[in-house]
Amino acid sequence: MNETVVLPLWFAVVVLVLATWAAYDKLLMPALRRFVRGRVNVVLEEASSRLRIGVKPFQRTRRQVLIHRLLADPKVLAAAESYAAERKLPLSAVLKTIEHYAREIVPAFNAYVYFRISNWIGRKLSRGLYRVRLGFVDTAALGRVPDNATVVFVMNHRSNMDYILASHIAADQAALSYAVGEWARVWPLSALIRSMGAYFVRRNSKDELYRRVLECYIAMATQAGVPQAVFPEGRLTRDGLMGAPRLGVIDYMLRGFHPGGERDLVFVPLGLNYDRVLEDRTQLLEIDPNARRPNRFWTVWNTLGFIANNLRLMGKSGWRRYGYACVNFGAPVSMRDYCTQRGIDFQKLDAAERKRAIGEFGSHLMAAVGSVVPVLPVPLVATVVLAHEAPGISEFELKVEVNALIERLEAAGAHTYIPRKDLDYAVGVGLRMLTLRHLVEEKDGLYAPRQIELPLLRYYANSIAHFLPA
Repeated sequence: MNETVVLPLWFAVVVLVLATWAAYDKLLMPALRRFVRGRVNVVLEEASSRLRIGVKPFQRTRRQVLIHRLLADPKVLAAAESYAAERKLPLSAVLKTIEHYAREIVPAFNAYVYFRISNWIGRKLSRGLYRVRLGFVDTAALGRVPDNATVVFVMNHRSNMDYILASHIAADQAALSYAVGEWARVWPLSALIRSMGAYFVRRNSKDELYRRVLECYIAMATQAGVPQAVFPEGRLTRDGLMGAPRLGVIDYMLRGFHPGGERDLVFVPLGLNYDRVLEDRTQLLEIDPNARRPNRFWTVWNTLGFIANNLRLMGKSGWRRYGYACVNFGAPVSMRDYCTQRGIDFQKLDAAERKRAIGEFGSHLMAAVGSVVPVLPVPLVATVVLAHEAPGISEFELKVEVNALIERLEAAGAHTYIPRKDLDYAVGVGLRMLTLRHLVEEKDGLYAPRQIELPLLRYYANSIAHFLPA
């Protein structure tokens, strides 16, 4: 005799949910992980055959493993005990804070995201906005860098495009790990940046506990040979001039460096420059004592307006790229050679001597970066036009003075990028960029700066001012 069993609806729903979860956990996720791991391995094999500096095992280590390694570091544990004793806090609470800092700092490098997605976006964005050029490269010196050295690219900081441009230009050299400021700690941007191997830095943090965790992570990555990129200035230039170095990150890199060790630490200077910096007016507002500081709403609104205006110009076929963007590679600075020549071992210096030695090295490094900042058409034309406020200068005289300026710059060691190797064309490009933006006006055949735009013209002229005597 057959009996019908009736199940309550809630029980059927529970069974269905559990079955779905089991299928997701035991079938779908393992299959997805195998698929992703296979794609990542293919990308890594391809990248290893192409990159001059291959992806290091440290970069491929699981993020959780690196976090645990940080938590177990003797320096971090000593700092935690000292911090807990000073503030009379439970050690467990301090360790929980340290774990929070570690999770904030440690990246989650994903080869597929870096080499397939990030590089593609960087290439399209860079070439879409600028005529990107690789200018001077000290090929012979770069070729002498040992294969097992830890390479750190150091560069001047003019725009947030620097991250994208440098990664695009160095795409065949290494998978760069950046030190990124707090501006990028916004979801989902933070997740994307972490997957590209970048680590976050609180630039002005006075928290000794945080600084110990950051120091230990950077020292670990440096000792493991991870290629990195840093901006010694620490922030975007406000007035166009190169700023004084802030050497916290570089100091941390040197904590684990020994002149007689197995791995050399090599700093490669990169110089970047643009015919137009997207954030130029925003940066000038930061140093204008009479200007209201832009809040986040104004910044977002202004950015959206900028994008909308450019889309409108594209629709009317009136949009042009923002001139040239150029990157130069200078001669590498070997820390082993630097220490040997000066008889310095940073590990043996006391606090005062170390601070002085780091300052001297920072000045040496910034001079190396400054020497390879490219000279582009807009800075050239802006420099000359600024010297002729009234009544102005004719186009012929402008070309003559730009040519004389180039000779002075090259005598000072500057690397000038002349598009198409045609001076007339270069001056035309620079002049057109400035007149289209209404920074320079033409009257009766003479070009003169608009008085209201003098700060912006000086901003561009300042990008090459360090090559010229005061």
